[in-house]
Order: sequence, then C-alpha cells, then structure tokens
Amino acid sequence: MRFVSTRTHGMIDYVAGIVIAASPWIFGFADGGSAQWIAVVIGLVLLASSLMTDYELGVVRVIPMPVHLGLDLVAGLLLAVSPWLFGFSGYVWLPHLILGAFEVMASLITRTTPDTTTLTDRA
Repeated sequence: MRFVSTRTHGMIDYVAGIVIAASPWIFGFADGGSAQWIAVVIGLVLLASSLMTDYELGVVRVIPMPVHLGLDLVAGLLLAVSPWLFGFSGYVWLPHLILGAFEVMASLITRTTPDTTTLTDRA
C-alpha cells in the first residue's frame, strides 16, 4: 500500500541521499575502496534524481514520479547487495544493506502522484 506522500518522500530523498553519500565517513569505511565509492556514487545519483523529479521538491522536474521510484528501487537493491556483488562483505556490509533496504521500502510505499489538494480544499 502506498501511503507516503510525494512531498514527504521528497524530504526523505534529500536526507537519505546525503546520509548514503556520507555513510563512508559516518560509519568509518572511507578508505578509497569500492565500499566507499559505491555509497558515494549511489547517494549522489539519488540526490541528482531528486533535484530532477517532477514532485513538490524537485527543481528541474523532468523525471516522472514513477520513474523516480523505479530508480530508487534499483539503487536500493544495488546498494543492499553491493557488499556481496563487489566482494567487500568481509570488510563492511551492514550500512549498505540497511540503507539499501530503506531505499527499496521507500520506493514501494510512496504514492506515484502528488496530492494536489490544499488545506483549504479539505475544509
């Protein structure tokens, strides 16, 4: 069931993108290896897609919301399996798995169209 509004998803997008990109420094695996760069690149791609999504917090608004959610799903899956896919699971895996799973979940519970009603319309 999709119960998260696109506006709320947008707020989550920016925070999650920053946290994912900064996770190597937050969780102590910023050593220049693949674990670091996969997190940084995925975080930056998520931030860029958020800026370009056609929702309340988008700036350029060229990516339709369903496409954005699909990108979130794929990026989350890639992030979650990256420790095993790229061979660094013996070094670090939990941040990638948790943040990736969060992205997947966010993509599955967010509405695909913005709520166009305002507070005055609901009264």
